[in-house]
Amino acid sequence: MIHMKNVSKAYPNKVIALERVNVDINKGEFVFIVGSSGAGKSTFIKLLLREELPTFGEIEVNGKDVVHMSQSEVPYLRRGLGVIFQDYRLLPDKTVFENVAFAMQVIEAPRKIMQKSVNSVLDIVGLSDRYKDFPDNLSGGEQQRVAIARAIVNDPAIVIADEPTGNLDPDTSWGIMQIFQRINDAGTTIVMATHDKAIVDGMKKRVIEIESGHVIRDQARGYY
Repeated sequence: MIHMKNVSKAYPNKVIALERVNVDINKGEFVFIVGSSGAGKSTFIKLLLREELPTFGEIEVNGKDVVHMSQSEVPYLRRGLGVIFQDYRLLPDKTVFENVAFAMQVIEAPRKIMQKSVNSVLDIVGLSDRYKDFPDNLSGGEQQRVAIARAIVNDPAIVIADEPTGNLDPDTSWGIMQIFQRINDAGTTIVMATHDKAIVDGMKKRVIEIESGHVIRDQARGYY
C-alpha cells in the first residue's frame, strides 16, 4: 500500500526534514507516526499526499508512483485517500450532510449513491440525527466525526490522519479512536501522526518513531 525507499527531503533553507527513510506499510495495517515537534512527521504525511516531493528516493502510495506522476494525476492519487486534519476543515456554510456529500460531488458521484453513502457514513460516526446541523452548532468531537465521515465516504483504501485528536479532550479522543478502529476493522489502512501518548500506548498498534528526520524505531504493538 505504501512504499518509501531511501527517501530524503531537504528544504531550500537547508533544513533536512527526512533522511534516508525506508518504510513499508501493508494493506489493513494501523500505523502511528510519532516523534517530537519538528521531527519530520508532517513532512512524512505531506510526501504521501504529494503536497511535497522528496529530494530523492522512491515513494509508492496505493500502487501509484508518487514521485514521477504528472500534476494532472495527483487528484486521482488523492481520490484513493481519506485525509483528516487536526483543525477539521469543514465548510461553515454547509450542513453536516452537505460537508460529507461535498467529497462525493468532487468526483461527480450519482445523487442516489451519494444519498445512500452519506447516510451510511454518518451512521458509522454516530451523527445520523445531526445531518441538518451546521459546524458551528457542533462540539469539537462532533466536528471531527464529520471530518472522518467526509474522509471515508468515497471508500478510500488508505486513511491518513494528522493529529486528529489534537484539539480534543481525552474522553472525546477515545471515542474518535473507536471510530478509527471500526474503519480499520473493515479493512482500511490507517496512518496516523500523533502526539497523544495515551492513545498510542492504549491502542498497541504498529509505531514508527521519527527523530531529527530519521526513523529510529519501527515496532509492532508499540508504545509512544
